[in-house]
Amino acid sequence: MSTIPASVRGFLAGGLWAHVVTRKRDGLPHVNMCWAGFDGDEIVFASFFDANRAARLRRDPHVTLSFQAKEYDGSALYPYLVFDGRASVDDGGALAVMDHLAQWYIGPGARYPARDMPAGWTYRVAIDTFYGQGPWNERWVEMDRARREATAEQV
Repeated sequence: MSTIPASVRGFLAGGLWAHVVTRKRDGLPHVNMCWAGFDGDEIVFASFFDANRAARLRRDPHVTLSFQAKEYDGSALYPYLVFDGRASVDDGGALAVMDHLAQWYIGPGARYPARDMPAGWTYRVAIDTFYGQGPWNERWVEMDRARREATAEQV
C-alpha cells in the first residue's frame, strides 16, 4: 500500500486496542488483543509470551487487525478500521516496540511500565488493504454530516 491517509494514522494514534486475527493450522481464525500502531507505513505490535502467535504467523503470514473507536458522538455508524496484510516475525525486540507504542497508549514520552520482560517477538505488518467506517470513508463522512445537520435542525 502506497499512502496511508492522515485520518487513518490519527485514528490509530488514539491508543485503540487491536483485535489480531491469525489462522490456526486447521484454518480456523484465532483472535487476541494487543497494542498496535504505525511505524512508518507498517503496523507494528509485539508479544512477550505468545510463542503460538509467532508460529501461526510464520506458517501463514496473512493477518487481519481491527480497531474500534473508544468514543463517538455522531449518529452514523460507529467508527472502526480493519487492515489486511502480511506479517513478518522477528525474535526479540518486544520491549522496544512496546516503548514505541506507549506514546499512544499511555501518553507522550511514556515507556512500557513492565521493564523486566522476556525478549518476546515483534511483528511488522505490510498493509495490503484497509476498510471500515470513519473519516477515511467518504460515504461515512457524508452520512455523519447529514445526520449531524438533521440533529442540529431538530434542536
